[in-house]
Amino acid sequence: MRIPLPRWTGTLAVKAAAFITVMCCALAALLGVLVHVSVTDQTVGQARELALVRLKDATSAFESGDTLLPGAGLDPEGLPAPLRRLAAHGERGTMVARHHGRPTMWAAGPADHGRALAVEVDYSQQAGTIAGLDNAILWSSGLAIGATLAVGAFAVTRVTRRLHATAQVARRISAGDLDARVHDPLSRDPSRPQDEVAAVAAALDTMASSLQSKLLAEQRFTADVAHELRTPLTGLHAAAELLPPGRPTELVRDRVAALRTLTEDLLEISRLDTGRERLELDGEHLSAVAERVVRAAAGATGADAEVRVVRDVYVDTDRRRLERVLGNLVVNAHRHGRPPVTLTVDGPVVTVRDHGVGYPAYLVEHGPQRFRTEGGARGHGLGLTIALGQAEVLGARLEFANAPDGGAVARLTLPERPPQTAGGGRSGEQGADAVSGDSLADGAVSRASGERRP
Repeated sequence: MRIPLPRWTGTLAVKAAAFITVMCCALAALLGVLVHVSVTDQTVGQARELALVRLKDATSAFESGDTLLPGAGLDPEGLPAPLRRLAAHGERGTMVARHHGRPTMWAAGPADHGRALAVEVDYSQQAGTIAGLDNAILWSSGLAIGATLAVGAFAVTRVTRRLHATAQVARRISAGDLDARVHDPLSRDPSRPQDEVAAVAAALDTMASSLQSKLLAEQRFTADVAHELRTPLTGLHAAAELLPPGRPTELVRDRVAALRTLTEDLLEISRLDTGRERLELDGEHLSAVAERVVRAAAGATGADAEVRVVRDVYVDTDRRRLERVLGNLVVNAHRHGRPPVTLTVDGPVVTVRDHGVGYPAYLVEHGPQRFRTEGGARGHGLGLTIALGQAEVLGARLEFANAPDGGAVARLTLPERPPQTAGGGRSGEQGADAVSGDSLADGAVSRASGERRP
């Protein structure tokens, strides 16, 4: 079972800091242990040699019957039991123990009648030296770890700052800003050594330039094709109007109208792709816009739609673009769904729902795709694409989902304030409210008639 960790623990800086800290601690511990063991062995060895020399002198004095020197004696008080047993077995040895509250080096050997001859050497100075060395190791290790961590954090932060800048540019490119570039200092100066971050930044800049060139070429091609088609289509439409009445004439006129609609849609998409569309703001109640939209859709499709006003609001937006978005959603519901089709106004949120089979899974997950339809549906798959593009120009959010009990649901959420653009009527005014809070009708329901929009 994996323990959930905070999101900040996954950053490269935290991981690098943790790695540097662990490695510094491990290295400091290893060096500290090696120094401690080496110095301790040397200090203990010197004290042991001194104790054994004094034990040898005490043994000579005991065997010759002379008086024992101070610090030597038979079975003295405080002699460690292991040394006493070792001397009783006829062997000599040394041991460090505390005696009278201070460290003492004992040396003991066998005497007569199973007794132990032992000498004690003050070990306080040597113990203090080792303790001071241990403290010095701890303090120096802490300072070394702190300094290394600070230097490592500074170096890692410089790298992560460049990585964050690269990621930010990548997000801007994915959001549609094809002019965004990293311009990493190292990648712009070939004379300097290039690291991996510079290589990634240079590759991202190259990819963005290539992608921008291809998209611009595609946009120019789409716009040029649509423009070139308009002139012959206009003549073809005029010629179709001169044909005698009959079924073949109706088929020709229907196909010419469909081709003209496709051409106009392609032109609109090419304008949306350029990202230079400007708003022409005007104020109106959202319920009035909804009424006009469903009337126009009923005239185009011959099917009625129901308008439900839960809470009406006054909107400051581009009415033409808003009608285009809602009109495409309602017409799509009529053509690809099943009745009843309802358009609900609830404050700044407008919902269009039908009771058909719902949107395809790819559309709900990834959004509409150009020239993609499923299930033998009529059309070219451009209506929802245009609706999504116009919603982005309005600064609105358009979401596609399927109702739990069946049917497609498109939800348009208008912004609290319209996006500020250069030019385009009142769109340049600062602080213009896109949605105001005045409510006109709560719970009102109306049905659109089949008459066309005046």
